[in-house]
Amino acid sequence: MLREKLGSAIDAVTEHNRATLLVLILLTGLVAAGIPQLDTTSQAGGSAEDFQDLEAVETGQYIQENYGNDSRERTNRTVRSVYVRTEDSNALSKSSLLDGLQYQRAIVGNGSVQAALHDDGVRGIENLVAVRAAGDANATLDEQMRALENASAAEVKDLVGQVLAENPAAGRFLPADHGEGTSSNGRRILVALDTGVGEDRLSEADAALYGTTQERSDAGFFVLNAQAYNDANDHYFSEMVELVVPVALLVILTVLAFGYRDLVDVVVGMAGVLLSVLWTFGLLGWLGVEAGTIMIVPVVLVSGLSIDFGFHVFNRYREQRGADEGIRAPMSRGVRLVATALFLVTVTASIGFLANLVNPLPVIRDIGIAITLGVVSALFIFLTVVPALKISIDGLLERVGFDRRKRALGHGTYLRPVLASCVTLAKRAAPAVLVLSVLVGAAGGLAWADLDQESFQQADGEVAEWKQNLPGPLGWEPSDVAEQQQYVDRAYQPANADDAMQSRILVEGDVTAPDTLEAIDAGVGRIDESGLLVTESGVRGERSPTTVMTRVAAENETFAAVLDRSDTDGDGIPDRNLERVYDAFYAADSAAAERVVERRGGEYRSLLVTLSLDASYADATSAAAEIEDGAAAMAGDDRTATAGGSISINAAVLDEIIGGIVLTMAVALLAIAVTLTGAFRYMHGSATLGAVVAVPIALVVGLVIGGMYLLAIPLTLLTALLMSLVIGLGVDYNIHIGDRFADELAAGASSTEALHAAVTGTGGALLGSTLTSAGAFATIALVPNPQLESFGGIVVVALVTSFLVSLLVLPSLLVLWSRLDTGTVTADAESEDAASMD
Repeated sequence: MLREKLGSAIDAVTEHNRATLLVLILLTGLVAAGIPQLDTTSQAGGSAEDFQDLEAVETGQYIQENYGNDSRERTNRTVRSVYVRTEDSNALSKSSLLDGLQYQRAIVGNGSVQAALHDDGVRGIENLVAVRAAGDANATLDEQMRALENASAAEVKDLVGQVLAENPAAGRFLPADHGEGTSSNGRRILVALDTGVGEDRLSEADAALYGTTQERSDAGFFVLNAQAYNDANDHYFSEMVELVVPVALLVILTVLAFGYRDLVDVVVGMAGVLLSVLWTFGLLGWLGVEAGTIMIVPVVLVSGLSIDFGFHVFNRYREQRGADEGIRAPMSRGVRLVATALFLVTVTASIGFLANLVNPLPVIRDIGIAITLGVVSALFIFLTVVPALKISIDGLLERVGFDRRKRALGHGTYLRPVLASCVTLAKRAAPAVLVLSVLVGAAGGLAWADLDQESFQQADGEVAEWKQNLPGPLGWEPSDVAEQQQYVDRAYQPANADDAMQSRILVEGDVTAPDTLEAIDAGVGRIDESGLLVTESGVRGERSPTTVMTRVAAENETFAAVLDRSDTDGDGIPDRNLERVYDAFYAADSAAAERVVERRGGEYRSLLVTLSLDASYADATSAAAEIEDGAAAMAGDDRTATAGGSISINAAVLDEIIGGIVLTMAVALLAIAVTLTGAFRYMHGSATLGAVVAVPIALVVGLVIGGMYLLAIPLTLLTALLMSLVIGLGVDYNIHIGDRFADELAAGASSTEALHAAVTGTGGALLGSTLTSAGAFATIALVPNPQLESFGGIVVVALVTSFLVSLLVLPSLLVLWSRLDTGTVTADAESEDAASMD
């Protein structure tokens, strides 16, 4: 029934090719009208609401509900750091400090900065030195500059030494590892902006700060604000387009030229690819599916599958066209023969992609929907537009005298023997091939537990010299921002607590037990030993019940006496009568107490510890482990301690997603196996043949995992997503070989003849598809970005292993199946097989 319906539709397309093109042009316009409706605001992430059942997320929400967001302690101030880096000179020299004062005068005189400047203004160590040189703590900026200009270099050096020795706050302007010396290779200027002026004015101020530092970049000035990152992203994108797109197109066109050996087929095939992508985004717009920045994944995957569809359509048409035949009849036969395989590929690949609907992350669910729409679009385009366009163009060219007969890929003098050797291997050593493949696949699958997990793969800004030396626009001109960010993360601690990454630990249960506060102190100490806490002068690295109590006690003698009586060992931490201590704490300063101690109905429910971390998201994996260790030290017999900060939540989400990917792959494998079993039973009369075709998909998954391990590709949000898409890629090649094998058997061929036809005919198309797609994805490695390198690496491994499994392992399975399935292989067929081997 399915074959008949597809056949009737294909006959209509090939008989009425011009009408088909006209209808599809109008339909394409209608579908493309959905593109302007795309929601492109979504990103590659989710919100806490997507992971309500995670303990870290529940803890974070509990903290938010019961402790608020600390808005009472926050000011309307945000601080921008302007850095001065002098590799070959002294950033504390007279000339460099004068440069800093001149920079300050330039930004203070800028209207955009003036409009957003906070009352705290602009400060740097140059101000501390210049004020001391002027002898007036209230000296204006101009007076500071004159005083510094009038001082000798030696006098400035002495002043720097005095400032560093007598003013602890000066350390916040210098790198964290700076000692007591009067020289440094860097320093920073802190610019306080008023958040009350609104986002637009803050953005304008950022642009002014960035522009002014750019003018002084030769003196080592730079800033890492929104404007700097925006310019860096724009630069990065343009460099990527200029380098990767030309190389990828060159690879694609070269392989297509090799595979098709015909310009018209290359153009028609690429037109089908572009239409498939266009339809994908048009349908996403009409259906309201979000399309954020990570939607580059569906684009490249749909493009790869479209190229594969094109190879099969053109290859089968070329095989079918006889020496004296026209165009329509062989095109109709060729497309009819390949249509069932393409339909099965679409259905099973869609199952693999739609299995992502069980994933808890919305963006991954949207990706699965997007790729499924793309594959369905590609099926429709390559069964309608591409054959109709091919008939129209070839018909026109043949009418003017051009011969449009071409030999199919895989039937050449050199390639055909290579492909045929796969059949020979299967006939002679099928059991050995299967045992070896199972062992290799199992070894790859076992590597899953050893894959590294990282929340984020951060680029280090380094670009290979050969990439920079490529001619013309291909040469990669590196941006300084990534390297500057690395330097800042390495050399400096956050300028204030608000700018630091913060982690929260909620202590619940019996929080009045005598050892509670001491356990919290021990847990914080364990985290501090790992070097995670901010220790810079003026920045509070820890806020806990003990630290806040100490501050309140310094201003309240009554409460100080209560603390002293509750401390039996003299370490400054209460270790008895904690309920009475909390009561006195609330009585002394209820506002401060509410921020660290939860009291409801007269009962003390929980305590909150907030830590300012000297870390970034690049350190998230190791930082999360250290925080968990610290939280474990805070727990007790009737007391729990749970990390609920962003780093801990991200780590928990990553674990959840990775667990979700395992479930996704299991569901997809089972669903595809059931689908292929039923489909082959319905279309070819053999359920067991469908099961045999489905088996190698599990082997592809194992090989991809093994490839990730060997290439040191970690599990991240992106790579975990791609793992679930491997099944959709891996099923493609096996179906084409299996369906062709079944078709040849149904036409009366022996098992060996059928296998030869499938491997040499369809195998040629698979080779062209693999070379094109894998080659294009391999060019992503040119981009100096570890996330994109991982993305390209996984897809290339998936494509190559799928191809190899379909030609080396599946034929062995088909040979064994043909020997064991007595309902398919007859004695005559066996004798023919034997004869063909002689």
